Amino acid sequence: MSDPGSDDAIGGAGDARPIRADAKRNEGRLIDAARVVFARAGVDAPMREIANEAGVGVGTLYRRFPQRADLIAAVFRLEVDACAEAAKAFARDYSPADAVDRWMQRYVDFILAKRGLAASLHSGGPAYATLPAYFDAHLEPALASLLDAAVNAGEIRPAIPARDLLRAVAGLCLPSGDGDPEQARRLVRLLVEGLRYQAATPSKAGG
Repeated sequence: MSDPGSDDAIGGAGDARPIRADAKRNEGRLIDAARVVFARAGVDAPMREIANEAGVGVGTLYRRFPQRADLIAAVFRLEVDACAEAAKAFARDYSPADAVDRWMQRYVDFILAKRGLAASLHSGGPAYATLPAYFDAHLEPALASLLDAAVNAGEIRPAIPARDLLRAVAGLCLPSGDGDPEQARRLVRLLVEGLRYQAATPSKAGG
């Protein structure tokens, strides 16, 4: 059976032909739609709702993402990519320490948005097996580049591994007792201010 958004022309199992351009566009629309629907209604939202948001048929959704886990993993990778890319924009538009500060808040947004995916991502499903490595391979270099620039400019203290800082911020973003996400933002701002303060203190003392 076909549907208005059908991409049956991609080919069957073992077909080595490249994915058709319209099928690739459908895939992108489905991932974007899933991100929106998951944020609004959680990862257990009806698949038909995601297909409707993307403007394609349910059959197209299941051909591109046979399992819900495949779609959840694709949304996670999309969010990781967007967070990593933000580092380049901040590095271009702000001073090194400000770029670190702004990216850390962007990372907080990523962590808070990922809360709805957390149970799925830690379920042990095979679709999620490569995601921790994907996370590390993209976000660690993004933060490390910002930290290196800020250290070289003398704006934050040196010897801060990007991985440790990512884990520290994730810990600060754990749900608080009152459920206030702004608490995490305040704590991360204090963390960054501490990095700046420790960089500035030796020069003041030597003056």
